[in-house]
Amino acid sequence: MNPFLKSYGRQSIDEEDIQAVAEALRSDFLTTGPKVEEFEKKFSEYIGCKHAIAVANGTAALELAVQCLQLSPGSEVIVTPLTFMASANCILYNNLKPVFCDIDIKTLNINPEKTEAKITKKTKAILYVDFGGRPCEIDKLSKIAKKHNLYLIEDACHAVGGGYHGKKLGCLADLTTFSFHPVKTITTGEGGMVTTENDEFAERIRMLRNHGMLKNDKLKLRKYGKDAFYEYDMAYLGRNYRLTDMQCALGISQLKKIESFIEKRAKLVELYNKLFKGVRGISTPLANIDKENKYSWHLYYILLDKGINKNKFLNFMKSKGVGAHSFYIPIYNFSYYQERLGLGKEIKKEYPAAEEAFSRIVILPLFPSMSEEDVKYIVECAKETIKAIKEVRT
Repeated sequence: MNPFLKSYGRQSIDEEDIQAVAEALRSDFLTTGPKVEEFEKKFSEYIGCKHAIAVANGTAALELAVQCLQLSPGSEVIVTPLTFMASANCILYNNLKPVFCDIDIKTLNINPEKTEAKITKKTKAILYVDFGGRPCEIDKLSKIAKKHNLYLIEDACHAVGGGYHGKKLGCLADLTTFSFHPVKTITTGEGGMVTTENDEFAERIRMLRNHGMLKNDKLKLRKYGKDAFYEYDMAYLGRNYRLTDMQCALGISQLKKIESFIEKRAKLVELYNKLFKGVRGISTPLANIDKENKYSWHLYYILLDKGINKNKFLNFMKSKGVGAHSFYIPIYNFSYYQERLGLGKEIKKEYPAAEEAFSRIVILPLFPSMSEEDVKYIVECAKETIKAIKEVRT
């Protein structure tokens, strides 16, 4: 049995990647050097966007994307609750208020029809997440944003390499964020990227990732005089969210293989769907996809039928050496959010689709180095698990 099946995802690193990092280590720059700019350039060319700004991780990308909008404290940003906590935390980091909107149970993405009902005079942006690599209904969200004069932020941390209606994700929203964590489509270890067509946003994010520092000759002349040694100012309260040259060297190497990674994931998904067809107790939402869009296939998930105990299912699978997981706990359930936003236990009733999805969803292993035999083993384990749970119940 493949020992890596104990995890739902993992990196795919080859000798070319290792050599690229080794060369960066032997260079004069370990950080803030030429590899950073090269990675940004190659990524923007791949996406087809004007600007790409490399940052420390996907969470940093989200925080800076929100911060660069310079929204007034207390402004509201609509966001899905069925996502990793960073998608909403980035709103709180900027002294703004997250307003949760329920999902579409068919896609697990934010429900556009319900989004518009959440808009108030304080709403300034919609932050949508491409769950598992499935693109959201971006056209509908764009129309809503345009109608109400709102910013659109796309959390595409699950969707590196994905596309919508013939265009790559990364050039459709005002700002798009990506993650290069080891379980994602490509990796830099930790790492992230913000893409935008907006020159002002790009310049601002470049400063924000580097302590809010501004460096240029005009500043030197204006602030310190032509003979001054010091030539920088702090324009914003930024962070140290830089990405190193070693990581960017890995990213450059990984980017060359991104399409082959996605293709391998797609083939594994196709096999999963084929083998799960007709299996009682399990439904496969990813067997019904929108052919117009390109999925990056970050996650493969199934939904258990109502009445099947998910915790028992996960424990049975774990006992068989399969790293089945459950994502994501709806964010409004976290203690911090309930205390900070004054949310009570009754809040769950406002998000029936998110609650149903969480009660039924199971994430199964999916990564490029998996074999067809691995998928067959996992599916057989799932069948045996369903049978065992039913026998216990009877």
